[in-house]
Amino acid sequence: MKKYMMAGVAGVLAGTLISTQFAGPLLAQDAGKSNNVYEQLDLFGDVFERIRAQYVEEVDAKDLVEAAINGMLSSLDPHSSYLSPEDAADMRVQTSGSFGGLGIEVTQEEGFVKVVAPMDGTPADIAGIEAGDYITHVDGESVLGLTLDETVDLMRGPVGSEIVITIVREGTDEPFDVSIVRDTIKLTAVRSRVEGNAVVLRVTTFNDQTYPNLQAELNKGVEELGGLDNVDGFVVDLRNNPGGLLDQAIKVSDAFLQEGEIVSTRGRNPEDSERVNATEGDLAQGKPLVVLINGGSASASEIVSGALQDHHRAVVIGTKSFGKGSVQTVMPLRSDGAMRLTTARYYTPSGRSIQALGISPDIVVEQPPRQPQEETAEESTAPRLRSEADLRGALNNDSLTEDQRRKIEEERTAADEAAKLRDEDFQLAYAVDLLKGLSKIGQ
Repeated sequence: MKKYMMAGVAGVLAGTLISTQFAGPLLAQDAGKSNNVYEQLDLFGDVFERIRAQYVEEVDAKDLVEAAINGMLSSLDPHSSYLSPEDAADMRVQTSGSFGGLGIEVTQEEGFVKVVAPMDGTPADIAGIEAGDYITHVDGESVLGLTLDETVDLMRGPVGSEIVITIVREGTDEPFDVSIVRDTIKLTAVRSRVEGNAVVLRVTTFNDQTYPNLQAELNKGVEELGGLDNVDGFVVDLRNNPGGLLDQAIKVSDAFLQEGEIVSTRGRNPEDSERVNATEGDLAQGKPLVVLINGGSASASEIVSGALQDHHRAVVIGTKSFGKGSVQTVMPLRSDGAMRLTTARYYTPSGRSIQALGISPDIVVEQPPRQPQEETAEESTAPRLRSEADLRGALNNDSLTEDQRRKIEEERTAADEAAKLRDEDFQLAYAVDLLKGLSKIGQ
């Protein structure tokens, strides 16, 4: 027993000696780093005082400090920023689902302000703003060189007031102005509709209403079709969904998964890594699932689509997603402000990071541009091809019962509705057709 004790003590002593031998240079390095940091802080204080004393106009010390903090954070990446007390309060309101504004999610790309996505039914959406648009001017004032928060401040204003933003759009030769009237944005996180025998769940954002809305709207759609036995499957439409709360993305993924990892986050230190696993229970009860994404699907939308894709629970169709694979933590600061800091990257269950790469759909389906009205009118006047039934003296089909004839007519009507949907929303129509095909082969 004593031998073990001695060996233990010897080990500890040896460890202490080794540590002491290397501690000198390390401590010197740390001291050098600390001195360098203090020198830089002294430099900041010197600049701060000179600005206050000698700038051509009197400046507010609080504004200077906030600008310095924001500059420090915004230099890290496009998603880290300082939130003033007013901005922090606005953010808390936005995650509850009702706020004033235009209804667009924006980011900064190489100094330009880029639209991630317009939110459904908001002034920006109604005005025709599209994902991928670049905003160059706000009310005639150039935003080049401004921080993202400064640009957002320019776009803020009282509900009912008008704003003119200048847009550069790929495929359009010249920039153009769009006039938008600010309004109160009331987001319904999830809306449902029935297309054929499919329930379409349109998820517009991930706020604290998203999962409860999803559950309620899914049940509503199933009830409208007369029960789950009559449902071909579900479409989760995440197009132009800019993301939101991480916990809601996890809940929505878990809603359709029985087990396995949903997402992992990895921070700077290994001990900060986290893995989140699904719990038993599938709201769709194994029915086929299609997820729709596009270039406006970002962040939380990519967590959901990546998790369902990796577990082969859903077929992902559409176009490549935005590629925001980082996690931001909002940290309260003094005087009711906050700091939004990128603290981790997130990874899909297969271990892939989609930062700057995005989620690639299983089936790429582009959304065709809308045809001008006159072209549509010309197409409608095209001669209809004749069938056997149009031939003079054609035999009647006397083998069908009235019920069979009625069923055929219903199928034709459904096919006509599906064709109409293809003109309105080709990607959604593709998803609905896919679910119908999967249901026919018993999947």
